[in-house]
Amino acid sequence: MIAWINFVVLIVSAVLFLYFYVKSVSPAALEKKVGEAAYAKCTRHRLIASAFEIVAVANYIVYFFHPLPVPLPQTFPWAWWVSIIIGILIAISGGYLMWKGIKDAGQETLAPKKEHTLYGGIYEKVRHPQATGEVTLWWVIAFILNSPFLAIFSVIWLPIFYIFCWAEERDLAIRYGEPYLEYKRNTGFLVPKRKRNL
Repeated sequence: MIAWINFVVLIVSAVLFLYFYVKSVSPAALEKKVGEAAYAKCTRHRLIASAFEIVAVANYIVYFFHPLPVPLPQTFPWAWWVSIIIGILIAISGGYLMWKGIKDAGQETLAPKKEHTLYGGIYEKVRHPQATGEVTLWWVIAFILNSPFLAIFSVIWLPIFYIFCWAEERDLAIRYGEPYLEYKRNTGFLVPKRKRNL
């Protein structure tokens, strides 16, 4: 029973994370309806989304102790230390992208601000380094918990992160106009664009 309750809470948390995160990345569209208060409201939505993401992490941990009765092995067929090494390798690359994105975005990571300018640093190569890095961390948790089910389930986060990146881009186009559209044409979505030789 605990396993199924945990799984339902995990699904609900993932959906609510997506819902509030999409709302949090739309300050320019919301500003047209409610004025300058939109940015503070979007910050609150971002914090609520983060809370649901933390609940989902907790659900992964609870799953380790209360797995669903599914026809999958409870653990990977190799030694646990192999899973931990895989998790650490994913964490190094994904964690770096996420950290670099947070560093270069500054306060905008948690609190959208109207006066914020387009980012520099890693954002000159890829438009969503935080999302690219953060989405990999679900596999880090799955491998550290040595759970094939959680590794497969983590695929659910790919469309979730894609949808909120897409929603954020719609709002950034409203906020910054043509400069953002030009940036979008020249910069990769989740991975850097290859430069064309002329």
